[in-house]
Amino acid sequence: MRVAFDTRGAGDPRGIGRYIRCLHEALLATAQDDDVVVETHRPRRVDVFHSPWIDGANVRAGVPQVVTLHDVVPLKRRSEYLRTGMRFRLRYLAVERAQRVICPTAAVAHDVVERLDVPLERISVIGEAPAPAMRPRPADEVAAVRERYGLPDEFLVWVGGMERPDPRKRVAELAATPRELPLVLVGPAREWAHALCDSTDAGAPLILTGHVSDDELAAIYTAAHALVFASDDEGFGLPTVEALACGTPVAACDVPALREVLDGRATLVPVDDLPALVAAAHAAARPAPAPPAWSWEDAARATWDVYREIAEVRPARPPRRPR
Repeated sequence: MRVAFDTRGAGDPRGIGRYIRCLHEALLATAQDDDVVVETHRPRRVDVFHSPWIDGANVRAGVPQVVTLHDVVPLKRRSEYLRTGMRFRLRYLAVERAQRVICPTAAVAHDVVERLDVPLERISVIGEAPAPAMRPRPADEVAAVRERYGLPDEFLVWVGGMERPDPRKRVAELAATPRELPLVLVGPAREWAHALCDSTDAGAPLILTGHVSDDELAAIYTAAHALVFASDDEGFGLPTVEALACGTPVAACDVPALREVLDGRATLVPVDDLPALVAAAHAAARPAPAPPAWSWEDAARATWDVYREIAEVRPARPPRRPR
């Protein structure tokens, strides 16, 4: 089987980039003898096209198409996400026409059924997993990241992209919430995020590391007292399972996807109570529960099953418009 796989988003430092990189590597590792994965967003002479992000979804793919939809937050919160132009609508039209939609959780699958014209039988729920680099790191690596980024002996950590304010992540609100331990924000950041260091009155320092490598991120997780995850809406919440894989406790807001993914492995607090979230992170203790027993190889095998199931289903041509 020949599969066209769109890897253009692999360089994204956010969770979508990690999903594309990890799934692509796992697809190659689990391919059978007659399986070929072609890195392209222009499917030609292939059996299936997979767009692992909505930006690559094709309205007229010409071959059976799989689209991974990580969440539908822009559809649920239109007043906060102003992507309402023609390109935005065409991407969701491509999702509606796809032969299969992959969602990382049943919570997202429910949203897709509710918000888009996609029946449940065309949706496959395939979970994500920590990258292989996410594991507890030895003392020398932990000491190295402490020195490199000026990290204190004890701190809380938050992980994500800060190129622009994301209303659901609530980074500014979290930074302003009173706390005893310093808060370390890990991820690529713009000026608005750096300004939080000067404006916060939370009672403990705020430290930004900027973008870090996977090995450095694993060492930061290992060094942290706990991961604090303030999102009020999530599709999967990859940093939470990454932290658990590094032995770090997790405190998060109680949203459907996180409740599903973590399944009792973290302290969940009401979405509207950030002081309780910070208090839960302070009270967290090691050892943290192990992450869910699911790997990227498991995800790849489930994805290959989807490819084989739809390979013989030719996409219907959209009706011709009258001249």
